Amino acid sequence: MANMWWVLIVLCGLCAGLAGGYFWRLRFVEKQKIKIENDVENILSQAHRDASEIKKKALVQAKDSILKMKMESEKEFKEKAHEAYLFEKRLRNKEENFDKKIDSLEKKEKSLVNKENMLANQKKELDQKTDKYNILLDKQKRLLESISGMSMEEAKNMLVRVMEDDAHHDAAKLIRNIISEAKDKADKQAKDIISLAIKRYAGDYVAEKTVSVVNLPTDEMKGRIIGREGRNIRAIEAATGIDLIIDDTPEAVILSGFNPIRREVARLSLEKLISDGRIHPARIEDVVNDVSKELDIAIRETGEQAAFDVGVHGIHPELIMLIGKLKYRSSYSQNVLQHSIEVAFLTGIMAAELGLNVKQAKRAGLLHDIGKAVDHEIEGPHAIIGADIAKKYGESYKIVHAIGTHHEDIQPETVLAVLVQAADALSGARPGARKELLESYVKRLQDLEKIALSFDGVDKSYAIQAGRELRIMVRSDKIKDGETVVLCRDIAKKIEEEMSYPGQIKVTLIRETRQIAYAK
Repeated sequence: MANMWWVLIVLCGLCAGLAGGYFWRLRFVEKQKIKIENDVENILSQAHRDASEIKKKALVQAKDSILKMKMESEKEFKEKAHEAYLFEKRLRNKEENFDKKIDSLEKKEKSLVNKENMLANQKKELDQKTDKYNILLDKQKRLLESISGMSMEEAKNMLVRVMEDDAHHDAAKLIRNIISEAKDKADKQAKDIISLAIKRYAGDYVAEKTVSVVNLPTDEMKGRIIGREGRNIRAIEAATGIDLIIDDTPEAVILSGFNPIRREVARLSLEKLISDGRIHPARIEDVVNDVSKELDIAIRETGEQAAFDVGVHGIHPELIMLIGKLKYRSSYSQNVLQHSIEVAFLTGIMAAELGLNVKQAKRAGLLHDIGKAVDHEIEGPHAIIGADIAKKYGESYKIVHAIGTHHEDIQPETVLAVLVQAADALSGARPGARKELLESYVKRLQDLEKIALSFDGVDKSYAIQAGRELRIMVRSDKIKDGETVVLCRDIAKKIEEEMSYPGQIKVTLIRETRQIAYAK
């Protein structure tokens, strides 16, 4: 029973609490609603106030913009009105000027009409006089033609021929005088320099020859060189790259090979083997190796000695070796190393006379044929090959250019290049310096005579003094005295363009007039 009361009491308490809470919540919500409504009214009133302020500002800004636009429009209108006023003023001025020009043109037109009338009258008078003059001129022409026996065209042609002949004669005379003066000055100076260079250079003109024959003590040595089944000769040829020709020539072995250094190695090795007496493949290889090393040392010493004799220093070691190799190379039986030394001295002497760098000139002269040391290994002209090698080893542009142009594979651009050309020709062209094959020598003489005979008016031509002079006979009925200078110059120029030759060729042209009469 007691528990029931307690339950009832708790239930009543809960109901009372719920009822109190519900009424409190209703009151709280009412308060919040009133507060929100007040806030909304405040926000709306504030928004109305802000909108009225924005509206006022917008109205003020609009009024300012309208006023500003109005002022700008008025200003622009005034400027346009001023421009229109100026344009109207210019138009009035132009109209006035135009009226003045029209008046002036009308006056000029009247003046021109008067002048045309005057010219027409004068033309009539002139035509009348011209007719009279033409009649008189025709009478004079017929009279002159009857007296001279020639028509007017024939007289004109004769006059033109006479004038052409006079012009050719005057031109040839002028050319002869100019060439004569230039030659006198140039020849004198060139002869002085070259003769002085020849006098001051006292080099040895004896050239060594490349030996390609090895003498044997007896013919029995040939069998030992060949060896059993040819093993010795095969070993020598394999080690040196040179062919050994053993024939019926008594007590001699011929060495055949295009490389002069290898041929020299083979010669020295064979001589050493013959003197030693021990000839077998192993010994041959040892001797060839030793001789190759000794020859390399000798080549270097030869190059250094040549540079020392000439007075040139600072040459690259590889170029020194190439200079030394020139000792074993010959051109037309002239030793190339001796030729290079000779060219170096001659170039230096001529450079000293002209006030140029003597050491540089000697350097160019010594190195000018450096390409001949390797031209059997590289294709191309030895001058171009030498220039490429000198450039590779750090020689200056002037030296490289002088080397490349000394046979005119490239046109010379410096005085040094011309001096090297002159010294090279001087060394190779002097009597006895070089030998020439009979076939090429005869062909060169024939070509000289053919070139001269290819010109109209040439009767005969003779190559004399071993091709150093060309003597030409011309027909006197076709070539006049004044034309001989031009013809001689043209023949010399054609020889320069079409032929290659050492030194220079003197062209002598002879014209003679022969009169024959018979006494009966």
